[in-house]
Amino acid sequence: MWDGDVASRALGMELVSASEGRAVVRMPVTETMINGHAVAHGGYLFLLADSAFACACNSHGPVTLAAGAEITFVAPVRRGDVLEAHATERVRYGRSGVYDVTVYRGDEVVAEFRGRSRTTNWRPDEGR
Repeated sequence: MWDGDVASRALGMELVSASEGRAVVRMPVTETMINGHAVAHGGYLFLLADSAFACACNSHGPVTLAAGAEITFVAPVRRGDVLEAHATERVRYGRSGVYDVTVYRGDEVVAEFRGRSRTTNWRPDEGR
């Protein structure tokens, strides 16, 4: 799945590690990610956390998509920061799951994300 994730890789994201129900994704904060308040736009932090979430929830094999997610921004992020998103599966039940992602700058927590997943029968090559 990661190899086909053009959006994440285009932003300089790197899959650091992945195992069953877990993933770590790293991203440098670049000049183009900065908003008018001189901090990173929250959408980029959400995208980083969502990418780690996607890797963790797809680690079991079947195509799994986001059913919903929310994020809490804890600290501002600036150009030059290197962020790591650590995703952890909390529970899977039936075709659904809940995952928590903590976004770090070094040892400092800058955001907390919770995603809900749904396994589907859909295949990425359908509809092309």
